[in-house]
Amino acid sequence: MLEEKTVIYLTDKDEEFVRILTKVGTHRNVAKVLVFLANTAKATQQTIERGLDLRQPEVSIALRYMTEQGWVTSAKVPSEKKGRPVNQVALALPIRQILASIEKATQARADEQLALVKRAGSFV
Repeated sequence: MLEEKTVIYLTDKDEEFVRILTKVGTHRNVAKVLVFLANTAKATQQTIERGLDLRQPEVSIALRYMTEQGWVTSAKVPSEKKGRPVNQVALALPIRQILASIEKATQARADEQLALVKRAGSFV
């Protein structure tokens, strides 16, 4: 007997959220995984891959970056079938707090760019 599983997909509103995050400098796959996890309490890497139509390495790289930033947590849970435990991930912080850290990083990059433009002006 086959198990029915619900696959979560991004809505048009979610896709717009992803576009905005990428425009401010967030890597596209990181933005997609972030928005996906903002819509679910927890998910396995395979669920993320299916819902976002991303390959395993793309999701792994995005999750590694997000873990380094302290945005996600992961836990090994027993598989529903026999075999290896699966890695379940969830946001470690509220989405607004993650957006605040993205805003801070974006502001720092913008300040650095403006300082370089001013410095370039000193050569004229």
